Amino acid sequence: MRQHTRHVLIAICCSVGIVAQMPLGAHHSFAAEFDSTKVVTLNGVVTKVEWTNPHTYFHVDVTDDQGKVVNWAVEGGAPNALYRAGWKPTSLKVGDRVTIVASRAKDGSNLANATSFSLPDGRCLFAGSSGPNGDATTNCRQGGR
Repeated sequence: MRQHTRHVLIAICCSVGIVAQMPLGAHHSFAAEFDSTKVVTLNGVVTKVEWTNPHTYFHVDVTDDQGKVVNWAVEGGAPNALYRAGWKPTSLKVGDRVTIVASRAKDGSNLANATSFSLPDGRCLFAGSSGPNGDATTNCRQGGR
């Protein structure tokens, strides 16, 4: 029995060691990926909603200056932060028109970190993001209009 316990203990330690070596996923700091001086306002139609940790993502088709439709991935805060701000997973649905104020990715890709969302029902909600003004802006307050 004593040898069996020892083998189990070794197996547990090896498992913990392997799990500890795994990357933590895509979690990152705001400054590592986004530029707070490159603010974009996106007007478009929601094509996909990802209500997952550590960040929510909203994919939006936006028509650019040349009339071309471009899909943007917009990062929001964690679902828990959005719940506290008055969001529900159904607050923004595929097909909804939305206006988003966000900081663009440093690499110039169609990726942004949202500051605020103007929702189809007229509400303006903060994005719960880690970027500057992610908790409120002059025109958009938690749960407000």
